[in-house]
Amino acid sequence: MTNRFEGKVAMVTGASRGIGLGIAERLVADGAKVCITARKQEALDEAVVALGGPDHAIAVAGQADDIEHQSNALKQAIEAFGSLDLLVNNTGLNPVYGPLLDLDLDAARKTIEVNCLAALSWVQQAHRAWMGEHGGSVVNVSSVAGLKPAPGIGFYGASKAMLSHITAELALELGPDIRVNAVAPAVVKTTFATALDEGRENEVAASYPLKRLGLPQDIDSVVAFLLSEDAACVTGQIIIVDGGLTLTGGL
Repeated sequence: MTNRFEGKVAMVTGASRGIGLGIAERLVADGAKVCITARKQEALDEAVVALGGPDHAIAVAGQADDIEHQSNALKQAIEAFGSLDLLVNNTGLNPVYGPLLDLDLDAARKTIEVNCLAALSWVQQAHRAWMGEHGGSVVNVSSVAGLKPAPGIGFYGASKAMLSHITAELALELGPDIRVNAVAPAVVKTTFATALDEGRENEVAASYPLKRLGLPQDIDSVVAFLLSEDAACVTGQIIIVDGGLTLTGGL
């Protein structure tokens, strides 16, 4: 680990477990202070302990698509640690599985609200609270499902394609002082992805050139790179982290 984020403060959404918590752990290990969010305070409190306690992390519970929650979380981060330099939009949901013709449209609307509009709103709020005057870096967590048709999770994929496009648009609008990028993982071994690989991990992994599924640390290292000055000339990019899966033509 390095001290490349010494003096930096990060907001990581959806970070009580899985990819989000892994990202927060990596940022703390590299010197950042972090504010993490998720729905359940108890899980967040446990995550703060894992991150080293209140000297390194605070947590604010709430719904990711609640603008008042966003504003409050950003305010608390700035009050606790003095700035808001880095933002990771990790919160996402996929409440349905199946063909688009059977899609519940209320579930579809909620998917767009959380996966796309909430991420945009977090950037808007962070811009107003700190980054607009001081600059910063943003990483959105997209998905390879947004790159091509993804049977069974088609609308989730459509929402991630929209998030990737929002990423590029924001990068164009917010440069030169704010960089905006995204990562697009394939299946990562987390609770969120259990339905995609449970009981058949070896079968799923066999289609990957690297012959394994992703781990949270595979994603957090790329996110840390994109947030850091090591990526000072990188913006508007969608970095695929998929073990080579898309090389095979599959998802």
